[in-house]
Formats: sequence, C-alpha cells, structure tokens
Amino acid sequence: MDKQMMEAATFAAANGYYSLAAKYVAVGMACLGMGLVALAVSNIFTTYLSGAFRNPCAASAHKTEVLIFAVIAESLGLFLLLVVMLLLFVI
Repeated sequence: MDKQMMEAATFAAANGYYSLAAKYVAVGMACLGMGLVALAVSNIFTTYLSGAFRNPCAASAHKTEVLIFAVIAESLGLFLLLVVMLLLFVI
C-alpha cells in the first residue's frame, strides 16, 4: 500500500470511531434528560402532597391538574426513551 491509501484508510477508520462516539454522547445526553424528567415528576408530586397536607379540602380540586402535568412530564421521558432506542439500535 502506498502512503495515500494508508492515510485514506486511517481517516475512514477514525471517522467511524468519531461517529460512534458522537452517537454515545447523544445517548448520554438523552439519558440525562430522562433523569431530569424523573426529578420533575417527583417535584410535581412532592409539591402536590405538601399542599394537600396543609389544606386537605383543596387537594381534591387540584388532583386532575397534578395528574395532567405528571402525564405530560412522563410523556417527555418516554419520548426521550424512544430517542435513545432509535440512536442505539437504528442509527
């Protein structure tokens, strides 16, 4: 092999490694987002329970809003899980 062919092969191998590393960095960022979603859901329910213990009469009025916000936050987590699975197994 001459020098140009060796350089081209080295560049192709390095390019493959960089794209694999970028894929794993993107998966890590999406997993970080899922962790933040878990913190958001726990914050939603913690705040609701704190308010419900202070004023039990008003707790039933806010139950639907809390569940709607929790579902929205959890759907974001499921979307991020879908992104992770697509990055790992499709791309």
